[in-house]
Amino acid sequence: MKRIAFIGCGGSGKTYLSKQLGSLIDAPVTHLDAVYYDDGWNALPKEKFAAIQEELTAAPAWVIEGNYAGTLPIRLRRADTVIFLDLPARTCLWGIAQRRLRYGGGQNDTTGVYDRITWSFIRYVWGYRKSMGPRVRDLIGEHAGGATVHVVTSRRQARALLTRLRDTQPA
Repeated sequence: MKRIAFIGCGGSGKTYLSKQLGSLIDAPVTHLDAVYYDDGWNALPKEKFAAIQEELTAAPAWVIEGNYAGTLPIRLRRADTVIFLDLPARTCLWGIAQRRLRYGGGQNDTTGVYDRITWSFIRYVWGYRKSMGPRVRDLIGEHAGGATVHVVTSRRQARALLTRLRDTQPA
């Protein structure tokens, strides 16, 4: 386990888990929102965003968290471990609310991304499992190759997976 791709809805716990596993395997952690957006929430051109991910995934060890289905195949092709956090909308919305309280709606010190919650984002989170879930599963099936895939559907499963991965990682 040296190249880990985290995928999941906003508020699912990608940032927390990616930090934990990055520390465990001594690999850099990349939060794709911090790569994709500048301080004014302006997006990178798609070609540049894809090129950055090609560079990141060429490294021998990495943890990359984020959705971005358009460039997900880049990460999936090179990952040896894929973790798809497929949590219920209510759980994700609660995670977003907790994050908002923790950072006061400002810049997230963990990722460097400004915490921006809009009605459009809330609708996206609410419909993620129905709209994005099947697409993500298809992309995993098509591009993840020989990677070990973990699909996590609850916070309890996420904690158990983290414990199991810690226990199986060489000291």
